Amino acid sequence: MRAFVEFRHMATSLTLPDSSADIAQLRKDFEELKLDIEDILHDQNDINESTRMQLDNITLALAELQSKEPRQKSRRRIGFIQDDNQ
Repeated sequence: MRAFVEFRHMATSLTLPDSSADIAQLRKDFEELKLDIEDILHDQNDINESTRMQLDNITLALAELQSKEPRQKSRRRIGFIQDDNQ
């Protein structure tokens, strides 16, 4: 309860910007932040587009590798017991 009362006293003692210059500065800062965020999102979208293209290329390469038939080489058996024909 004491914390709430202290917070209420602190909130009522705050002064709000009354001058139009303060409001104009806040609007200017807000517009700058808005432009910065748009630039960041645009850059992120470019990265996502580039990544999407790279993933498509990887998918195509994997599909090509899967379509090829694997080569079967004759192997020697592993272990101490050897086949008679070798």
